[in-house]
Amino acid sequence: MNSVDKEPVVLIADDDPDDRMMIQEAFTERCPGCRLCFVQDGEELMAFLSDRAAHPDAGHIPDLLMLDLNMPLKDGREALVEIKANHRYRTMPAVVMTTSASEEDRQFCLENGADRYIVKPPGYTELLEVVAALKPYFTRNTDPN
Repeated sequence: MNSVDKEPVVLIADDDPDDRMMIQEAFTERCPGCRLCFVQDGEELMAFLSDRAAHPDAGHIPDLLMLDLNMPLKDGREALVEIKANHRYRTMPAVVMTTSASEEDRQFCLENGADRYIVKPPGYTELLEVVAALKPYFTRNTDPN
């Protein structure tokens, strides 16, 4: 949705304030031109995507969705299934980043449209590596070639 001259929009759905802060710091360091939008639960995520949220980027398709699985109201599994069932969001890159190392969760997410499944890294240095590795997902829509 973004044109070449706009910074990528990364939508992050995570209910943990400490994780959100670390993710924001990692993106600031590894992708200072990225515009981050945060939601705290699956209901807020769906409202953001459907233009019901009071946010300047609401209703637009983000360049990347980072999704935690264990959130209140509507968990990440439910949100992922709902998002990928909607033709408008089907091609939006969705990366699940969660504390769950469960093979069942990983399979479920990948079978239901997640582009990647990442267990939350144990430290900030590893998180920086994750953000750097995700760049191809959110820069593909802004690359002029």
